[in-house]
Amino acid sequence: MMITENKELNKLNTLGLKAKARWYAQPADVTSIKSLLSDTRFKGMQILVTGSGSNLLYSKDFNGLLIRPDITSITVTGEDENSVYLRAGAGINWDTFVAYCVDRGWGGVENLSHIPGCVGASPVQNIGAYGSEVADTVVCVEYIDLETHTDHSISKNECRFGYRDSIFKRELKSKTIITYVTFCLSKFPVINANYSDVATELSGINKPGLNDVRKAIIDIRKRKLPDPEVIGNAGSFFKNPVVPENMAISLQNENPTLKIFPAPSGFSKIPAAWLIEQCGYKGKRFGNVGVHPNQALVLVAYEGATGEELINLAHSIQNSVFDKFKIEIEPEVNIV
Repeated sequence: MMITENKELNKLNTLGLKAKARWYAQPADVTSIKSLLSDTRFKGMQILVTGSGSNLLYSKDFNGLLIRPDITSITVTGEDENSVYLRAGAGINWDTFVAYCVDRGWGGVENLSHIPGCVGASPVQNIGAYGSEVADTVVCVEYIDLETHTDHSISKNECRFGYRDSIFKRELKSKTIITYVTFCLSKFPVINANYSDVATELSGINKPGLNDVRKAIIDIRKRKLPDPEVIGNAGSFFKNPVVPENMAISLQNENPTLKIFPAPSGFSKIPAAWLIEQCGYKGKRFGNVGVHPNQALVLVAYEGATGEELINLAHSIQNSVFDKFKIEIEPEVNIV
């Protein structure tokens, strides 16, 4: 395992922001992770665990140890007549994992195609898209405690999944390194085309299968979202706010173009992109940062952008949305 000092991070975050990590390591197994954590050079030092950097905004250099787990094995740990159980390493590219499942006819994650990131990050954020969440298929999550260096495994229920939320963003935030995630996939998948965009994309296909759904969602995402290889971005920058149902209905009555979505009893979800667009930010550029012209939920970083510029733009958007609608929107991106 190579340990690098003063590691440049601009190619390790999809916003492309310039920053350095005091130390950087990419351990490929649990033993290497534990060895790294026991290294006296890093005793008392701040630790940051990352995957592909698709959900990170570096506001400054990171004066600590950045660990990027590179565990990439996939193992079938069990199956029955209807299901198959897969134990996937934290370092696997998420979309590679989705493709692996779809190619074998195992359903459950196909609607999460083309989401950037790694398997290990998927339960932290409880990634979701087009009517599916990773929580729908997670069985358990394995991790190493950063303080005690001990192994743990917690069940789906113990993960306390919520909308873009989990125990790893709360009680266990910055306290673990996820090593493996076990998923349960269906051998007899039911196609989920409840979102209008997906239904439209599949309308010309008789009895669409998993590959059709995957292709449809990849095509939709490519049309709507910018490629980080072309322009820096972290995908959806803000969470869709969840508000009292009567507030959402009242807002919809005043704005017939607004689509609202169900949330836990008594609440509704409002698209943050719609709120941002109504405040006039869509497609606007502010110095070296801006809001994408096709998707107001995506903040973009042009060449020369700094983390401070993006943070200032995010705050401006949050303030404008609150002033106009009295709704608070929270960043989905982690600011370091």
